[in-house]
Amino acid sequence: MTYQDTLNWMFSQLPMYQRQGASAYKVDLSNTVLLINHLNNPHDNFKSVHVAGTNGKGSTSHMLASVLQESGYKVGLYTSPHLKDFRERIKINGKEVSEQFVVDFIKLNKAFFEANCLSFFEMTVGMAFDYFSQENVDIAIVEVGLGGRLDSTNVITPEVSVITNIGLDHTQFLGNTLEAIAFEKGGIIKKNVPVVIGETQQETEQVFKDLAQKHQSKIVFADQVEVEVLKSDLIGSYQAKNIKTVIQSVKELQSIGYRITNKNLKEGLLRVVNNTGLLGRWQILNTSPKVVCDTGHNKEGLIYVMNQLKNEVFDSLHVVFGVVNDKDLSTIVDLLPKNATYYFCKPNISRGLSAEVLKQRMAEYGLNGEAYGSVNEAYKFALKAAKIEDFIFVGGSTFVVAEII
Repeated sequence: MTYQDTLNWMFSQLPMYQRQGASAYKVDLSNTVLLINHLNNPHDNFKSVHVAGTNGKGSTSHMLASVLQESGYKVGLYTSPHLKDFRERIKINGKEVSEQFVVDFIKLNKAFFEANCLSFFEMTVGMAFDYFSQENVDIAIVEVGLGGRLDSTNVITPEVSVITNIGLDHTQFLGNTLEAIAFEKGGIIKKNVPVVIGETQQETEQVFKDLAQKHQSKIVFADQVEVEVLKSDLIGSYQAKNIKTVIQSVKELQSIGYRITNKNLKEGLLRVVNNTGLLGRWQILNTSPKVVCDTGHNKEGLIYVMNQLKNEVFDSLHVVFGVVNDKDLSTIVDLLPKNATYYFCKPNISRGLSAEVLKQRMAEYGLNGEAYGSVNEAYKFALKAAKIEDFIFVGGSTFVVAEII
């Protein structure tokens, strides 16, 4: 099979959260355990940092990878979802896994995948771990896909566990309360492995303390530690919390022998995009008019993004906006600016919500605009309508951003 044939098979044959939503979520790790045994336990051959959380885990993962790269380590980075190409999920020192490795890995293991009905995410985790093992990375930053306790990545025993924050997202899988979600994400806490919590939240603080005590793990709440918030090339003001989390995680790594200097830390934070290729975090796409996209899509993520938007100076605001069909719009509409022209669109996946339906539902909340046939069409109309002094924001879904960067 060619690379494209391989991707087509992966995307179409197997359950995949990105495409299907709820039916792709597994209730235990038995398939992953089966897979890593089949692959001869590649995750035992490299060190790791495990990163969970409702928001910020992608940015935090990329920042940590960048800092470790600046420190001279060979760094694997596993994240999801991808924006443009599947290979974005699996990188070493910022370079994506080769198309040939993807093709060969699937070809070699396809019969096993089919026989055991493995999910898209399960075999992708196996692919990443196998690649990192074969390439002898010094350490891998592994981002949790969904939740923590039952996530396919949760077979590793990391050097440090990191949980950025907890919000009410994916409640159909993780529970309807912050406490329940914290318990699921806290499932990545391992015996005697230090855990860094990015944000102290009244509802979740005790949940994490109890889990840490149970596992005899040191626990640090990054926002309770006084540190200088260093600058980063990830320019969203919301990154300040993630930077604090990274600084504390680096301290934990230093305490167990990792050679990371203050210069490495500062340079790593300033060179995240260059070192890792991260896309879609308050990313400026155009300057006249100014166009910014951001992948923030749930309540907590959009609070940060909309606060950042308030710092911008412009005449009129244009918003290209689309969501997936299981999005609870009632949780985010109050955050969206009323004094904007909206360009509603459907991301090009089966889970995308129809632009017409989105237009009707948003009108009920006083958010008005037109529906367009595609993300690109909506974006083109926004660019055409906007004057030089205006501002265009593109977001609502990772999949919307993916189509225009």
